[in-house]
Amino acid sequence: MRASHFFFPTLREAPADAEMRSYALLARGAFIRKLAAGVYSFMPLGLRVLLKIQTIVREEMNRQGAIEIELPVISPAELWKESGRYEAYQPPLAKFRDLAGREFVLGPTHEEIVTDLVRHSIHSYKQLPVNLYQIQTKFRDELRPRAGLIRAREFIMKDAYSFDANRAGLGVSFDKMYTAYCAIFDRCGLPYVIVEAEGGSIGGTDTNEFMVVCAAGEDTIMRCDGCGYAVNVEKAGLRLPAPSGSGSGEEELRKVATPAMKTVEQVTAFLKVEASQLVKTLLFKSDDQVVAALIRGDRELNEFKLKQALGGAEVGMADADTVLRVTGAPVGFAGPIGLQSVRLLLDQEITAMTNFVTGANEADAHFVNVNPGRDFVATEVADLRNAVDGDHCGQCDSGRYRATRGIEVGHIFKLGTKYSAAMNATFQDENGEVQPFIMGCYGIGVSRVLAAIAEMHNDEKGLCWPDAVAPFEVTLLLLDNNDASLRGQADRLYDELTQAGHEVFYDDRNERAGVKFSDADLIGIPYQVVIGKRTRESGEVEVRRRRDKTQTVAKLNAVADALAGLRNG
Repeated sequence: MRASHFFFPTLREAPADAEMRSYALLARGAFIRKLAAGVYSFMPLGLRVLLKIQTIVREEMNRQGAIEIELPVISPAELWKESGRYEAYQPPLAKFRDLAGREFVLGPTHEEIVTDLVRHSIHSYKQLPVNLYQIQTKFRDELRPRAGLIRAREFIMKDAYSFDANRAGLGVSFDKMYTAYCAIFDRCGLPYVIVEAEGGSIGGTDTNEFMVVCAAGEDTIMRCDGCGYAVNVEKAGLRLPAPSGSGSGEEELRKVATPAMKTVEQVTAFLKVEASQLVKTLLFKSDDQVVAALIRGDRELNEFKLKQALGGAEVGMADADTVLRVTGAPVGFAGPIGLQSVRLLLDQEITAMTNFVTGANEADAHFVNVNPGRDFVATEVADLRNAVDGDHCGQCDSGRYRATRGIEVGHIFKLGTKYSAAMNATFQDENGEVQPFIMGCYGIGVSRVLAAIAEMHNDEKGLCWPDAVAPFEVTLLLLDNNDASLRGQADRLYDELTQAGHEVFYDDRNERAGVKFSDADLIGIPYQVVIGKRTRESGEVEVRRRRDKTQTVAKLNAVADALAGLRNG
């Protein structure tokens, strides 16, 4: 491809909203352009990378026996109501009505649609197992899209769905996808760790995330320094703390005035205590009941753990009117003492605390020297908080969690009968009995993979694409367009390399050498062949490897061999 005929308007400056290096470099290098918050156009260079990633995904999925399909982007709302996710899915579904008034959903994922397809197509165990996948545009109405393609609203995903006759079959399908994912990310040049995770809005059990460890990542990974266990912070279990010795050192309960002091920061500063000595009482609605969850002031509540403690029931923060009705006080003053008709869940860490601060269920007032058991009784004790760096590992006796950041690039789920049972998707087993399909689902954020590669493969000058996904293999730089002899040699070399099967980006633009070198480094094509002064003087060219700046010199008729040497070196 001749650069003079190509569309790649590079930028000297990064977009003002570029939070991550990958977004800045992809935008500057003319791989993507922002249309709206979380919505991006793929430009020619970006599309070439994207298609190469998709090819790798297809090859590894096909290798494991998965079959590609293409499902509609929109789906009838009835299917989502049938599965029970129409109101529960997070972030909320993008819903609309057609001209006839029928309700539709813009698909964020396709469990309902593929389940509907299979329930009308497969009726016997003899037709199982089957694994169907697609690579398709999705839409999730993220409240705060960020970091370019890492947290976009519209994105490209590979989603696969396996259907088996029993749990053992699901295990086999799951393991095949596990193998495929490892191969995909290895080929894409992504270093990854596999962690236990929550199913979120998809659901299921035994879910694994494939995470690229990256300081700029949006997810927190907890890794044990003892046993090596790795888990998403949402799933990280914690050990029960040592008992406090109930009754020892307890001081007299007192109510104190805290005028207009609502937040943890305000209350602790006013009372001159640490946030670790305050206990927050957080009120939630769950089904038809109000639930109070108590955690330490410097901790974050884990809603997945709360949901699990409530038997899987959906939860949502109580509104200000509910808080006032239940506690008799405005938001910011809730506490456990005297709460009536409320299910009171205590984070297990609080069982080891004494003489802490809570709200007094009264405006402008808090209690100090609160002690569980003496001053209030919890309905139940559970692990309710997010793990933090240094917490004891929940899987071994001696290790501690060490927190790192990561980018989720893939997630695999054992769904079981979550969708098939709800949607009456069944088959006849070998005994003639009607059974629900046993399902799994497997997602890869294809456009997010592109961003993750860019985040992991760059330097101070720009991108450094791995060979397998680079937009082109070689960039051929003609440094002096006014020299007819050099131009002729560059043209011939371009034709020879192209005919030999190399993907060549030939920078034949009428630009200064500095501009060409700058763009070549920014775009990050793996190998650079330079035709310039050395070629004029000795008939030689410089051949460079972009990622580590390794350089060699070759005659014009030996450039292909020099490229092979750098590629294998």
